Parts: sequence; structure tokens; C-alpha cells
Amino acid sequence: MTVLNRVPSLLTRAGTASVLTFAAFGGGIAVPGLSAEAQAATVGSKALKVAASKKGAPYRYGATGPHAFDCSGLILYSFKKAGKTLPRTAAQQYNRTSRVPAGKRKPGDLVFFHSGYGVYHVGIYAGSGKLWHAPKSGDVVRLQKIWSRSVWYGRVR
Repeated sequence: MTVLNRVPSLLTRAGTASVLTFAAFGGGIAVPGLSAEAQAATVGSKALKVAASKKGAPYRYGATGPHAFDCSGLILYSFKKAGKTLPRTAAQQYNRTSRVPAGKRKPGDLVFFHSGYGVYHVGIYAGSGKLWHAPKSGDVVRLQKIWSRSVWYGRVR
């Protein structure tokens, strides 16, 4: 039985202060939400909520919000609100993320559309094969099915 499985019984037998002392002196209790991956997921999920809140905002080339966006501007704005600073362009944002295989993508990861080795568009993965993005001139921020197989996924850490 691991220490984590015994925590409830330790609390009832030894008291909260003893368990905290045990952890402080190398007892090894893992605290949920403190791992690097969990923090990254939290940042991504916060950014995803921000992007979704901008539904209907108009696309405008070079815009970074809060009322209009281009694709990378929406990502820049969303992650800034979630506490992370990213560079301005989709290609620069791609270079600042950790690569994620398609099978391990999670809501909040970034979806980079590419032609050859060049990244030309970015959105934020919403789950179920969809992303939030600012598509093009004359359009608005919206949720859309990923329409291409020429995508790479990246996670902001």
C-alpha cells in the first residue's frame, strides 16, 4: 500500500499536524496539482476558457485583443490572461511549445497548421477534434472542427 492510499487512515490515527510533519521531512506525499504537467494543463485550460469567451470577436490582421484578434493574437491574449507570456507570431509560438503527439493532445494544447516546415495558423485545442481560433478576414473567433491533417500540437509549459 502506498503512502497516498494510507493518508486518510494516517489522518484519523495521527492527526493532521503529524501527517504534515511526515511530509515535510521526506515522507513523500504527492500533492495533486503541483506537478509540472498538471500546472501546464491548468494554464492551458485557463487559456482555453479565455479563448472561448472571445466567441464572435472579429478577425483583424495584427490584432491582439481584447475586442479583435488574428490567430496568434488570440493565443497570445488567452495565455497572457492565464499567466503565461508567449511570442507574437504562430511560428514563434510553435517554437516555444513542447511537442505533443496527436494521440496525447489535451484541451488547452495549441494546434499549429503547417505547410511543409512552415507554420501558418494556430488555434487552441478544445477537445473532440475541435479548436477555438480566429480564422481569417471577414470571420470571427469561433469553435471549428480541425479540417486538416497537416497539424502539429504543442503544449505551453
